[in-house]
Amino acid sequence: MRSRARTLVPLAVAGLLLTACGESGSSGTGGAQASGGGASGDACAPVADDQLVVLEDDKQLQNADNVVPAVNMATAMANPALLPALDAVSAAMTTEELIELNAAVDLERQSAEDVAAGWVEENVDTAALEQGSGPIVVGGANFTESTILANVYADVLGAVGFDASVREVGNRELYLPALISGSEIQVFPEYLATVTDELNELANGPTEDGPATGDVQETLTALQPIAEQAGLVFGEPSEAADQNAFAVTQAFADDLGVATLSELADACGDGSLVLGGPTECPERPQCQPGLEEAYGLQFDGFRELDAGGPLTKAALQQGEISIGLVFSSDGALAQQG
Repeated sequence: MRSRARTLVPLAVAGLLLTACGESGSSGTGGAQASGGGASGDACAPVADDQLVVLEDDKQLQNADNVVPAVNMATAMANPALLPALDAVSAAMTTEELIELNAAVDLERQSAEDVAAGWVEENVDTAALEQGSGPIVVGGANFTESTILANVYADVLGAVGFDASVREVGNRELYLPALISGSEIQVFPEYLATVTDELNELANGPTEDGPATGDVQETLTALQPIAEQAGLVFGEPSEAADQNAFAVTQAFADDLGVATLSELADACGDGSLVLGGPTECPERPQCQPGLEEAYGLQFDGFRELDAGGPLTKAALQQGEISIGLVFSSDGALAQQG
C-alpha cells in the first residue's frame, strides 16, 4: 500500500537545469526588446485576451516529449505488476488533464499529493490491475509537474499493493544515475524525447542531432535499445506531453478560425505576426527558423521575452505579441470560467 508519509524527502537540493527551446519544464528570462521588419498588413496583429490556447504542431516541429514511466530494469523484472500499473496511468493521462493538474497546484494552491490522489481515484481502475508487493520509491524532480506525476505513480502503485513512497531528487544529472543504480529510486516520470537524447549522449557521446523526433513511436523505438544498455526500461508513453509549443489568445484564434500552425500560416500570409519568446528563439531551429521553414510563417517582428514564462504569457494576454513560445502543459493554459 501507499506509505502515509507524503512529505518529499530531498535527495539533493538543485535547480532543474533545462535549456530554453529545449527540454520540458524549462524556463528563462529576457528583456522586452523587439525587432522586426515591415508588415504588409495587420490581419494577424495581436489580439488581447486572458485565455491562451496552444496551436497544434501538426508538422511535428517539436520533439515528442510525452510523459513516460522510467523504471530500473532489475526492479521491473522482479516486480511484474509494476509496469502494467504505470501503463494504466499513461493510458488515462492527457495533456489537457496535465494542464488542469498543474493549474490546481500552481494557481489554486492545492497540494500536489491531494491533486494526484483525486486524479487517480477518478481515472484509474486500480482494482482491475495485477497486485504487487514490496517497497518502491518513485523519484520526482523539483518542479510542480514532476511532483504531481510522481505522486500519481506512487498512488497507483500503492493501490495495487506496493509500499510506494515519493522522493524528490533534484535535476536529471542527479536523478538519472540514482534511477539507473536503483538504490535510492526505482521509478521516475520522464519525458520521452528528452530522456532519449540524454541516454543517447551518455551511451554515444555528444551529437549534433539526437535520435528523438516529433513522432512518439519512432522516438520510443530509438529509446529502447539505449535504455536497455543503461539498465532501464520504459512503459508506454502517455498522450500527455510537456514540450515547447506556440500559443495565441483565444480571441485571436477565434477571429481567424485557426487551431493549427498550418492554419495560422494559411491565414497570415501578410507578414503581420509578432512572435515572442526567449532571446535565442531567432536562432533555434525549433523556434523562429523552424516556424518559418516548416510552416512558411512570416513575422513582422520578434519580441525578446522569456521561455514560456510570465513575460511571454503577459505579452500575449495584453495584445503585445500575436504568438508566443509556451510549454504545452502549463497550468496557465487551463480553460477559464
